Amino acid sequence: MNYAVLDLETTGHGAGDEIIQVGLVLLDEAMQTVRTYSSFVKPTIPIPAFITQLTGIDESMVEDAKSAEEVLLELIPLLDDAVLVAHNVGFDAGFLNNALDRCGYLPFTGRRLDTIDLLRILYPTLTTYQLGAVTEFFGIEHDHHHRADSDAIATAELFALCFRKLEQMPLLTLQRLASLLGDQIDDLGWFVNKIAVRKEMMGSVDLDAYQYFRQFAMQAGDWTDEQPPREGLEAEVTDWTFDQFLTYLKANIKAQIPGYEEREPQNMMFQEVLAALEQDQHLLIEAGTGTGKSLGYLIPALFYGIQQNKKIVVSTHTINLQEQLRQRDLPLLQSVMPYPFRAAIFKGRGNYMCLRKFENKVNMQDFASPNEDRITASQMVVWLSETGYGDQEELNFGNKGADFWSTVASDADSCLNRSCPWFKRCFYHRAKQEANLADVVITNHSMLFTDIRADHRLLPGYEHLIVDEAHHMEEVAGKHLGTQLSYHSVQHPVFRLCKDARNGQLIQLMHKLASETGEKSLAWRETIDDVVPDFGDLRDEWDRLFELLYGMMGRGSSDTTETGQLVLRLRHQELPKQWNDAQIIEEAVHGYLSKIVRSLDKIFTEMKDELDDQSLVAMVTDLSGTVKDLTRARDELRAFMKADKADVVYWLEANTNFRAKSIHLYSVPADVSEQLRMYFFEAKKSVVLTSATLSVQKSFQYAAEQLGLGPDEKSGRLRTVQLPSPFNYREQALVVIPRNLPVLKGAAGDPLFNELLVKSLAESAVETKGRMLVLFTSYRMLKQVYDPLKEALAAHGIQVLGQGIDSGNRSKLTKRFQQNTASVLLGTSSFWEGVDIPGDALTCLAIVRLPFQPPNHPLIEAKSEMLQQQKQNPFIKLSVPQAVIKFKQGFGRLVRTSQDKGIVLIYDTRVIDSYYGKYFLYSLPGPKIETMHLDQIVPRIRQWLSAGRGEV
Repeated sequence: MNYAVLDLETTGHGAGDEIIQVGLVLLDEAMQTVRTYSSFVKPTIPIPAFITQLTGIDESMVEDAKSAEEVLLELIPLLDDAVLVAHNVGFDAGFLNNALDRCGYLPFTGRRLDTIDLLRILYPTLTTYQLGAVTEFFGIEHDHHHRADSDAIATAELFALCFRKLEQMPLLTLQRLASLLGDQIDDLGWFVNKIAVRKEMMGSVDLDAYQYFRQFAMQAGDWTDEQPPREGLEAEVTDWTFDQFLTYLKANIKAQIPGYEEREPQNMMFQEVLAALEQDQHLLIEAGTGTGKSLGYLIPALFYGIQQNKKIVVSTHTINLQEQLRQRDLPLLQSVMPYPFRAAIFKGRGNYMCLRKFENKVNMQDFASPNEDRITASQMVVWLSETGYGDQEELNFGNKGADFWSTVASDADSCLNRSCPWFKRCFYHRAKQEANLADVVITNHSMLFTDIRADHRLLPGYEHLIVDEAHHMEEVAGKHLGTQLSYHSVQHPVFRLCKDARNGQLIQLMHKLASETGEKSLAWRETIDDVVPDFGDLRDEWDRLFELLYGMMGRGSSDTTETGQLVLRLRHQELPKQWNDAQIIEEAVHGYLSKIVRSLDKIFTEMKDELDDQSLVAMVTDLSGTVKDLTRARDELRAFMKADKADVVYWLEANTNFRAKSIHLYSVPADVSEQLRMYFFEAKKSVVLTSATLSVQKSFQYAAEQLGLGPDEKSGRLRTVQLPSPFNYREQALVVIPRNLPVLKGAAGDPLFNELLVKSLAESAVETKGRMLVLFTSYRMLKQVYDPLKEALAAHGIQVLGQGIDSGNRSKLTKRFQQNTASVLLGTSSFWEGVDIPGDALTCLAIVRLPFQPPNHPLIEAKSEMLQQQKQNPFIKLSVPQAVIKFKQGFGRLVRTSQDKGIVLIYDTRVIDSYYGKYFLYSLPGPKIETMHLDQIVPRIRQWLSAGRGEV
């Protein structure tokens, strides 16, 4: 049997489109190439310009090509008795059969395999399955993307790679995969089973490479025997001074990293962090790009923590930074330290897989979306043989993957703890144990506050905290010290328990209880029978409540933003007219939920005590967890509907596209500074807060007040330090502000402003050969600029990528931008920070508007009202500092290394025309700043980039 790896280029994706090129590689069962075939095909319709741009195939190349009928005549014998393989086989097989049908041939009905599905299952941690990106990742030569001949060869190599990985997998994993995939998704199950049968016949089993438990092959073993990292250190090593320790470390780093250079700002950071830890002080330390901030706090933290036997907790805002510390900084330190240390990454519980739930789901094949869930479950089976952490961040889910994960994620309410058969292999308990043993624990801001709400039962005890990305601390505190409910907070658990009279976990439980004898079993089934109708009534009332809430939002008291978002703030003294009606419906919802919770809690407690069947006990434990979700939602809804706390901001958000089902209810403390002071700055001996953006106009006053650190400054417990930048911004960055732009009123721009903006961006992009990032504050304005800019740059071969247009995924867009340097990338809020594009890939950064937050957002509004009551100006005290910090984050995208050089274009003339503009410009780290007319920008860019030095 042969495998026919096919790729087609076509005039488009529609029903009337035609094939313009065919590429085929024939592989035998040993994955050796038997034959290749490629041909252009002459279509009967014109080739659209965008296809020519994508593939490089134009009319002249197909003018003398064979007709579709001639090509198919040559192709059919090659496909005979072959398995069809393609990268997205549905597309290629569909076009092939349409062409066969049009030419009067029989359709291809043989077996088919999709390399995208194979890659998803076999390489579950890949971040993309796009052919060009995947071949680059695996080092497969692939010269001509979107050309059928080259794509077919690349796909054949990928297929062979997948085949070889399957051959190397443990037999148990192959059997699991074959069972999961069955005959549901093309012929994947048949293909995997074929390899499994051959492996079984050969009898080669590699037992040493994996841990085998309950019919799963796993990478991770038992965690309960792990020991602390050090037993009896030599005294002279721990007696070292910090300078001796640093000298030893730097010598080792230089030996490992050729060209490593010391950075004075990093040396300063070492000393400042150590002093704060040793002297029980709090520290606000601003460390710009290039400082080496991560090592700047990890090195003194490890020195102090190990010498004093104190645990240090490090918190980041983003998972990205957590992963960077895990994969880059900690391994480096492990290899250069004079003694062993242990670091642990500890995230929120929902990030870890519950192996008991997963085993149950896979064995029962309990799938809501059969095809998608089978692939997700297969991904996870493969992943279990590779992961040491069981952390969902490692996985790249498909469309329904997140829904699947929610059913197998670890959670406290359904945990069997030591009575769970998987306890000694549990990923969450492993992470918790590692955190208990670790010298340094890396967690995230969300987890810090989850730990507070759980009475400090989650994180190990600590007195020393380092907060990276600290400019997000106050915002995360608000989210976690408040509550958030949505339409799905009740809908999802209700659907899991009882979708209708025949579907749901409660119905499954009833069927299982039918085989149990005795009065208790009968009574339990009667209770469930009695409760089932309440779920229908609850769903009806829940829908009524959210329809009514949505109706209130549409009555003019809300603010419709550009993305279709509706926002309605609730004030206790002036609630909407229909609020009483909503409270009456909430009474009914509360009643149904209370009856369901009360009845089920009672019988579940009895079942756990009485039942011997462990699979039933496990099922009841999961159901108990879901009932606790309903209990929480009931209580939070009641508190929200009262909306009676003066220091809490209540509001509703919805989207006009999804209406009532999109509603979210928020209640957030207006000011969290007092809670932050109580939970952290009073309770901990030392808290170090660091970020590239903490100061406004060289002052830390705003950050200190927001974080509740004001009193500490007066008492002398707080130090504030702004480290100098390691970069020479005067020579590396030129800021240009055009003087002759119209003043822009409103977020969406006006036609004249947009016209001048597009013209200037296009001219600048041509001069810099793309390599431009444009930051917007308004998605509507981004869309207005996208098409005319794309049109203006098409003739110059510069592509335009728009967030939310070409992709909503930030990392995918950034990757595409870096792969094709002749690009202009348009981004909104998420691109202002956390995007790292070093080197020549980014030469020009354009900031269209100063990033002020909408003043009518309920939380901003409430904070402003509080400041007004204190006789302070909310614009200067709140709006400007917030915008300056985001502006500094945006500016930080340009210069990422000491070799980078580029231009920042600021199209908002308020930075030079308004009294507050100085706050923005004075907060920048010393670039050259010039103002000029629009027509002078391009010559100045040319002069700046061609000069050896910035001073011209």
